[in-house]
Amino acid sequence: MAMAGSEQNRIEIRGLRRCMAAAMAIAFLMIVAVSEAQAQTYTALHKFTGPDGDYPAAGLSMDRAGNLYGTASQGGNFNDCDGAGCGTVFELERKASGWIFSVLYAFSGPDGQYPLDRVILGPDGNLYGTTPSGGAYGYGVVFRLQPPPTVCKATLCPWTETVLHSFTGGSDGAIPDWGDLAFDQAGNIYGTTPAGGSSTCTGGCGVVYELSPSNGWKETVLYSFQNGTDGANPSAGIIFDQAGNLYGTAPGGRYGGVVYELSRSAGGWVETTLANLQSSAPVGGLIFDSAGNLYGATLSPYGTGGPMVYELSPASGGWTLQEIYNFAGVEEGSHAQVTMDPAGNLYGTLVDGWPEVFRLTQESGQWTLTGFNSGAGESPYGNVVLDTSGNLYTTASAGPVGYAGVIFEITP
Repeated sequence: MAMAGSEQNRIEIRGLRRCMAAAMAIAFLMIVAVSEAQAQTYTALHKFTGPDGDYPAAGLSMDRAGNLYGTASQGGNFNDCDGAGCGTVFELERKASGWIFSVLYAFSGPDGQYPLDRVILGPDGNLYGTTPSGGAYGYGVVFRLQPPPTVCKATLCPWTETVLHSFTGGSDGAIPDWGDLAFDQAGNIYGTTPAGGSSTCTGGCGVVYELSPSNGWKETVLYSFQNGTDGANPSAGIIFDQAGNLYGTAPGGRYGGVVYELSRSAGGWVETTLANLQSSAPVGGLIFDSAGNLYGATLSPYGTGGPMVYELSPASGGWTLQEIYNFAGVEEGSHAQVTMDPAGNLYGTLVDGWPEVFRLTQESGQWTLTGFNSGAGESPYGNVVLDTSGNLYTTASAGPVGYAGVIFEITP
């Protein structure tokens, strides 16, 4: 229950910050071409009312048919979680006549509560995700959602949830929040928690873990952060390179934020810090491009510079860090992983200020910003997904007026 109060306090603080950020963004907004801003088309695909979900803080996943899946961190059954609702998992099904919204599952507490990350489509076609609280010990769960075994003929056909792991809050990790899960080719699941682990940090400095499906789901902690040069409190998930090494970000530790690699060795997994980002905290995850470069975005919680989008390039046995765009005047920045289209353009979201959704296009070695505003809703925390036509989809965690969040589409 403490998690809900903490999150509510953050929401209220962010509301105050937005007022200041709006004034700071006026000069920044003027540099964007008016023709670009007018060219976009915004469509609200679904507005949350509470029973269907409240405060959709995560982004979206898209299947091959173009259907969208996501979570709302509260809402659902208001008899649970002190009347706030424990959160929902939803689907937006793409139809020729439009979009059909369905609640696939509503959490109740013992099965998890307050999901902050999106659900991921597993290799078996099921949905997988985490919640930062609830479960057997109150420190969150990893869960699986399976569709009904036969074609559903009713209006509402809930999916079946299975808790794969309940975190104890100890050495196995605690409070998995913003990080996406990832699968290897053998079907093992990988993720992170920002708390728990074997370090001496109060509450733990977080872990990277693996869940293996043999004989039920068994958790193995691959690395426990120590709050030093290795970083601490990873919120984002991990990604793989072709050799099976893991890459991620951690916003805490001695440097106030690192990008790290985990590689296998005879004695287990070894962590290597690839870059420290100092005062710009990398909460969002990473992506690779086809050349093996890494990209990510940051928050700027320490007041020492704007949040940024950065690139890490392998060079001479190490990595070269380059800031490719700085959102000067934006106070908070991005919680989300960036997305790259086939042309190499980057897309992401900013929690506060303007633009809510951005595109960065590289020309002659320079990155140019195009900003998109939803026209309704506030505080998009999640990632952007693109369909095959180049349309953008994400969520706003609050608003529009009278609603509890929105899923929207932007046609550039």
